[in-house]
Amino acid sequence: MSRPALRRPSRPPLDVAGATAVVTGAAGGMGEHIARGLGRRGAHLALVDRDADGLERVAGLVGGESPGVRVSTYVADLSDRDAVAALAARLRDAHPDVRVLVNNAGVALGGRFVQTSEADFDWLLEVNLHTPIRLTRALLPLMIENGQGQVVGLSSLFGLVGPAGQTAYSTSKFGLRGFNESLASELDAEDQPVGVTSVHPGGIATNIARNARTASGVDPDEAARGRRAFDKALRYPADKAAEEIVEALVARRRRLLVGNDARALDALARVAPSGYWSVMQRGLELAARRSR
Repeated sequence: MSRPALRRPSRPPLDVAGATAVVTGAAGGMGEHIARGLGRRGAHLALVDRDADGLERVAGLVGGESPGVRVSTYVADLSDRDAVAALAARLRDAHPDVRVLVNNAGVALGGRFVQTSEADFDWLLEVNLHTPIRLTRALLPLMIENGQGQVVGLSSLFGLVGPAGQTAYSTSKFGLRGFNESLASELDAEDQPVGVTSVHPGGIATNIARNARTASGVDPDEAARGRRAFDKALRYPADKAAEEIVEALVARRRRLLVGNDARALDALARVAPSGYWSVMQRGLELAARRSR
């Protein structure tokens, strides 16, 4: 006798109005616009970042746009494991009505594997991978208890393809992609009311390239050229990307590719899984020449 096929549960669109949405990396870039988009839909906000001034600025913008929305801010260094544990406990205690967790915070680190120290590699993994897992572990039970929720994990274009010079970053983003997809499968199999959206943005116009840490073994001139080349590839408006992410989480989508570059390289990696790097390299070399 054949076994019945497993069906993905049909969850209704997420109602965020009146519930709490936790957004990390909310002091600027996509995180700011995700927070503002959720606020416009009536969600109360718990905003997390290490930039206290930036958080207060975003809280003020949300208050002006969405006067009925409550905004709480949490200043935390997400590379500090103890600080993240304390943050998770505070969020869990202060926001039992949580319905959305957007794991948006991320850092970048330029340099090949042999140029990257173990300390730098671990620093990046703490922020980009371990913190999303820890916050999800803390808040997912509340969402399940509340009967509705969505976890959103910001992976990357580099969670789809692994370019040279991005070993640490791609490790973290492939890892977050795997976490998102496996967690989504588990929640679907258990017919839970909480879903997962895995997001893969391409070149979004934020400061991530300019603010990237450089591995200790990288020549400063090489690092500057790399930052300029990557910065030129960041073209997609952050507010537009954020609106797509908010719409995807409300619709309970499992996967979102943001930008033509993400869609094209996702397709290329599927067609030529061992040969996509040469195409990417030509594109980066062209961007580097334009940056001089």
